[in-house]
Amino acid sequence: MMPGCIVLKNDPSYVQGIPDLSISYGLKTGWLECKESANASHRPNQDFYVNQINEQGGFARFVYPENKDEVLNELQRSLGF
Repeated sequence: MMPGCIVLKNDPSYVQGIPDLSISYGLKTGWLECKESANASHRPNQDFYVNQINEQGGFARFVYPENKDEVLNELQRSLGF
């Protein structure tokens, strides 16, 4: 879907609350916090980091099966595909 991207799985024990995945394409990045469903609970600081990244002009989203296609399409546009 996005050839050339680098996808990193972040270590939850390093900084608690940082989104699960970092996706880089050139100088652009996206962050995804993966959940099993729309109703899955959020761990402490997850909302803080997702909101902070978005407030600073970045792209961060909670993604789950119910919104996966929409979020991946947004990410694709955000990275310039």
